Amino acid sequence: MSIGLHNIGPFRGSKKRKKRVGRGLGSTGTTAGRGQKGQKARSGTGGFKRLGMRKFLLATPKVRGFKSMHPKNAIVSIEQIATHFGKGEIVTPKAMKAKGLVQSVKNGVKILSDGEIKHAITVRNCSVSKSAAEKILAAGGEIIA
Repeated sequence: MSIGLHNIGPFRGSKKRKKRVGRGLGSTGTTAGRGQKGQKARSGTGGFKRLGMRKFLLATPKVRGFKSMHPKNAIVSIEQIATHFGKGEIVTPKAMKAKGLVQSVKNGVKILSDGEIKHAITVRNCSVSKSAAEKILAAGGEIIA
């Protein structure tokens, strides 16, 4: 008889059935190996309390606070843009990352109106607050969505 994919299987003894306790006769029937009655025979008893680890669990710092599932834009102020970009330059998220103003452009960049800008710049592919947009347009710049 030849060996092929249609007639090969696992070695005998390599596959073991999961022990399903609490069903029928045998060593794992009725009490399912938990002895009789008492707290330890019930479900939902924590193992750590019994093993002397309660103090250890209480002493470990817990993860607290809240992390939003909605990603936030990277924030840049007009003052930072004014110092890093010259007159007539094009401001894009990639250019800001190249100059070290933002760490990641994955979630977009928003320009806020902290500070002043005196020269004209062109802003592309960035969210801009209303007051920041007014300052950029007043300086002679333009905003392209």
